[in-house]
Amino acid sequence: MEGPGRIVVVSADIGAGHDAAAAELARRLRGRGLLVDRLDFLEVLPAPARWAVRDAYRSVLRWLPWGYDVLFRLTGRSRASASVLRALLRPVRRRMRRAIPPDTRAVVTTYPFANQLLGPLRRQGRLAVPVISYVTDFVVHPTWLAPGVDVYCAVRHAEVHPPEAAEDVEVTVVRPLVPAAFATSAAADRRTARQRFGLPLDERLALIVAGAWGAGDIAATVADVRATGQVRPVVVCGRNEELYRRLRGGEHVFGWVDDMPTLMRAVDVVVENAGGLTCQEALACAVPVVTYRPIAGHGRANASILARSGLTRWVPGPDQLGPVLAALVGEADGTPPDRADSGSRHGPAAVGSPARPDLAGPTADPAGVVAEAAGRAGSAGVEERGRRAVLDSVGDAVAVVAALLQATGGPR
Repeated sequence: MEGPGRIVVVSADIGAGHDAAAAELARRLRGRGLLVDRLDFLEVLPAPARWAVRDAYRSVLRWLPWGYDVLFRLTGRSRASASVLRALLRPVRRRMRRAIPPDTRAVVTTYPFANQLLGPLRRQGRLAVPVISYVTDFVVHPTWLAPGVDVYCAVRHAEVHPPEAAEDVEVTVVRPLVPAAFATSAAADRRTARQRFGLPLDERLALIVAGAWGAGDIAATVADVRATGQVRPVVVCGRNEELYRRLRGGEHVFGWVDDMPTLMRAVDVVVENAGGLTCQEALACAVPVVTYRPIAGHGRANASILARSGLTRWVPGPDQLGPVLAALVGEADGTPPDRADSGSRHGPAAVGSPARPDLAGPTADPAGVVAEAAGRAGSAGVEERGRRAVLDSVGDAVAVVAALLQATGGPR
């Protein structure tokens, strides 16, 4: 008699968004009676490659954001960039294949580079079960797209880039992988939430967040928010110890916060800069969201989509920040805003609508999509493992020789 089936969820310890989505998906799948294994994509890579993917990326994002922005735009124009990435990852395909147990019924990714390993394995028949990708951003960048991935799960309003790539990509619109604790109304027990974090009970508060890495120009954001006089900043620095040391002289500055649902219920508005997990959590919590000083690359791309969809307000500069915050916190506590058009006398108006439409809506649960695919699949280990190891070794050897010939200009 067959067991309930095993699902392998592949994430990456880069920031917190990919792992957090994977953890929530694993929780939901286990609730459906499925076995779930978590696999860190970085652990499949050799140490030097692991450093390049995580630490070098973090350094570029921090010290050369313009360079990252240029790279993101260039690689976003076509799917050719993903082909290069697949070629670089080819030597570790066998390690990835061996990391998947033989009784696996489906593999789910929450990190784009993992698609470039698993998609080819699936396409070549070396992985016999569905590969499903949950896209953690609102922009489905070409690095997410890989031949062999069966279906991409994306939240409402997400956009495939470049647009023409959407023609041959199967996208299922799903609810965000946000824990149910965030769905509680932000107005529920706000006093208790503020007491929990030692926040003032009778002031308007803006929660400033920048992900697990505390990326972006957070100090300038804090100064600009404070200068509006409309709200008092509450800052979360994540695991950025240097940022925490710089800002901790302020009244309400935190490092890593485990109980974000309660903290979000304590504030009147969230100011963010990446449009990722924290933004989705705030929207689920029904807290107004302002995007300000978005980080390069995916941060700007997400900000544009979110603003055009009316999910958030993208404030282009400090002149518009005060009026937008005044309007949103007034709306949050039932006070009519002083002015109908928050940008009419302060340069270009902020992009987006103050309305807060439901991001989930009547869409599918990604855990249900995975469970259904797994129910239709066989197992990943139907072939004899020794024979498969030999075929893997031969295939990888041929791939490495081909890559070397290509790099050296071919045979002479």
